[in-house]
Amino acid sequence: MIKYLIIDDEHIAHDIIKGYCDLLPNMQLMKHCYDALEALNYLNENKVDLIFLDLNMPKLKGFEFLKTLSTPPKVIVTTAYQEYALEGYILNITDYLLKPFSFERFLKAVNKAVSTTSKTQLSSTERTENSPKSIFLRSNKKYTQVEIDTIIFIEAAGNYTKVNTTKEVITIREKISEVLELLTNSDFLQVHKSFAVAVKHIKSIEGNRIRIGDNEIPIGKLYKANVNKILN
Repeated sequence: MIKYLIIDDEHIAHDIIKGYCDLLPNMQLMKHCYDALEALNYLNENKVDLIFLDLNMPKLKGFEFLKTLSTPPKVIVTTAYQEYALEGYILNITDYLLKPFSFERFLKAVNKAVSTTSKTQLSSTERTENSPKSIFLRSNKKYTQVEIDTIIFIEAAGNYTKVNTTKEVITIREKISEVLELLTNSDFLQVHKSFAVAVKHIKSIEGNRIRIGDNEIPIGKLYKANVNKILN
């Protein structure tokens, strides 16, 4: 369960973010905070995994609030002001959403927050390195939650990407590079311009072919060095 906090002085922003989160499983709202001081008081006694943070708020601005946190959780900025994006990434935020943002853009930000590894540990969910992580994939107007551990390989197919899991194949309208951004480099390896594989699911490597289950994945010349790294 991903425990999250909304910090924004606009009630409509709370309604939109909570409405989007309600469409996703495993998202639990802990508190509505309408200024940063209220959030500070809450975080002094509680921990969350993710914060949706507005910037232009009374009493204490968003980034000033963020600087007061010694070990901040994952942070997704939600603001109408584009000019603060650079400062946000310097502060190691997960993503920067410009209002108004679509559900699709919101989903990408949440996927990044849930699936990426950072120095800040998601302590309130008591995750370990072996615990399953998941991402949400959109296919045919339906959102499917997929455990990353079940993905065996990814295949580019024109403007689409096929995500092959141990249970099913999900075709999504995303570039393979965009899907790989959601996955940690140590878990997945691009071996061809059109293929990336889950290292843990590799059965064998012979010549310019990788066998995963009943599938043979080609190794591109430009990606041979990537494969050699895991062999040495």
